[in-house]
Amino acid sequence: MLATEVMRTSFATVKPSTSLIDAARLLLQNNQRGLPVLDHEGCLVGIVSEGDLLHRDELGVSPPAVNWLEALLGLEGGGPARDRMRALRVSTIMTPDPVCVDENATVDDVVAEMDLRRVAQVPVICAGKVIGIVSRIELIGALEHSLSQTENDAKEISSRKQITPHADKP
Repeated sequence: MLATEVMRTSFATVKPSTSLIDAARLLLQNNQRGLPVLDHEGCLVGIVSEGDLLHRDELGVSPPAVNWLEALLGLEGGGPARDRMRALRVSTIMTPDPVCVDENATVDDVVAEMDLRRVAQVPVICAGKVIGIVSRIELIGALEHSLSQTENDAKEISSRKQITPHADKP
């Protein structure tokens, strides 16, 4: 099965200059795990995910520790983690060059990438443009569809076995 057979084709995207509040609203409105970030030509330059929005000053969440000593001592240093917590634009918190698959990728390829990179979704790319998104929910939907088909086939075979034709006896 190909990624194009299970991918979501209706999805929201953002630009690097999009405000974080608009990105958060789009995630909620569209029930997406992340938003592809497209440049002015429509090419994928990053992705902003739910996880990118979690370490925020507004939530009172501490920045992730930079090293073990900082974690042990509970120090809150400055630097990139702090900058991300205070950023107001997608460009500052997005993951640049995100994991993606091309239109010929199989579902096996998608799952392998998700497992390897520990991500919950991957954009599907064709000629440099995002044509779809495969997340865990689309994969579970494909599984449910396949299991339903198998179940229906088994029921049909079972019902055929119960009906046996009779020959008329003279």
